[in-house]
Amino acid sequence: MKKRIVIALGGNALGETNTEQIEAINHASQHIMNLVKLGNEVIVVHGNGPQVGKIQLAFEQGQTIDDHLEVMPLPESIAMSQGYIGYHLQNSLNRLARHEGLDKDVITVLTQVEVDEHDPSFANPSKPIGAFYTENDIKAKGYQHYVEDSGRGFRQVVASPLPKKIVEVNAIKQNVEYGNIVICAGGGGIPVVDKDNMYIAMDAVIDKDAAASLLALQTDADMLIILTAVDKVALNYNTPDELWLSEINLNDVNQYVKEGHFAPGSMLPKVEAAQRFVKLSNNGEAIITSLDKAAEAIEGKTGTRIVK
Repeated sequence: MKKRIVIALGGNALGETNTEQIEAINHASQHIMNLVKLGNEVIVVHGNGPQVGKIQLAFEQGQTIDDHLEVMPLPESIAMSQGYIGYHLQNSLNRLARHEGLDKDVITVLTQVEVDEHDPSFANPSKPIGAFYTENDIKAKGYQHYVEDSGRGFRQVVASPLPKKIVEVNAIKQNVEYGNIVICAGGGGIPVVDKDNMYIAMDAVIDKDAAASLLALQTDADMLIILTAVDKVALNYNTPDELWLSEINLNDVNQYVKEGHFAPGSMLPKVEAAQRFVKLSNNGEAIITSLDKAAEAIEGKTGTRIVK
């Protein structure tokens, strides 16, 4: 039975270099195309954390050579990453569609995502971005908010507000209904606030999985698939008491979160995004699994399914 599926693909899975990214995307695209071949409507959301960091670092380094070159603002960096990651995905998926004889276009929608300017995260920035520096260097750059990150140095931190609305959602839905494969909300989208009939960009980073969850709701998706490095979600992860979960209901999710089973920078946002979609959708399903097991997870053979 045909389903409308939103797939959330992590930015860290896309490699370190341009060549590695193309190779990783070619691998991911084959699994995405397997879902398309089954007749499903597919929307792809991707991460961009490492890529945005590289864009900003490149402009910072360029400024040391040419002081007329400005450091690229965060919203523009997110937009740039949406463009070139989307291009690689488009190119790969289009090649596979043509090889399979499928009459489908693949498009990337440069996506803005509305947030609340009064979101509590703006008063307490916590999302590390960009390069690692000494504390003196980061103060010299004028960063007001920064943290020491895992013993590797100091990094700037920015707000990570919850997404409220996918601005281009109507265009995304129209393209999906027309039969296109759509790539959108890359990196969680470009954060904007709605003021005086204008969308104003904000220095913030929206969690990619939270944006994918909202996108799935606003496009009436049947399924949200969040891809990660493991086949299933685990309790007591990486300990002798590790327990892999095939299914979790919403009440269990709340209990496991309270007990601290899911790491804040890793599995927690994925579980919470899946929970939010299942809770607010009519009959939507959410699965957390690895890229290579996505098709099997849809068939119920693996993965962790979040249910009401």
